[in-house]
Amino acid sequence: MSQSKDYEIRTEEILKPIAEANGVRIYDVEYVKEGSDYYLRSYIDKDGGVTIDDCEVVSRLLNEELDKADFIADSYIMEVSSPGLGRTLKKDRHFEYSIGEQVEVKLFKPVDGCKDFEGILKCFDKDTVTIAIEGSDDKVFGRKDIAIIRLALDF
Repeated sequence: MSQSKDYEIRTEEILKPIAEANGVRIYDVEYVKEGSDYYLRSYIDKDGGVTIDDCEVVSRLLNEELDKADFIADSYIMEVSSPGLGRTLKKDRHFEYSIGEQVEVKLFKPVDGCKDFEGILKCFDKDTVTIAIEGSDDKVFGRKDIAIIRLALDF
């Protein structure tokens, strides 16, 4: 397991009771390097959306616990935020929350001459994702063939 993945898992373990106590759920945790800086990002969500106050409270409590645990050797910037409207679906729990939602799928290689699809997320399993496309048959994509899948933005 990579060091980044270990940091994400350990952070999520620390974050879980904080999130539960504050009425939010963990959407994702990522530890990434951007330029010369490392970022530890925790994304939280709840029905109706998170507020700035939710992020502030969770951030303060998480920061205290991370300082106690002190397992990240590098200097890093910690952020707590909402995953946003056009959130990327990476983990099974992301797909579970998004069944019935409009999604955009971008593939690595074209299928039927197209790499971009939009439709309603119907179902998924460990290997595939199925979306309902208006005026067409359902499309089933291999998860390994999907470059990115995210909630579609409605404007």
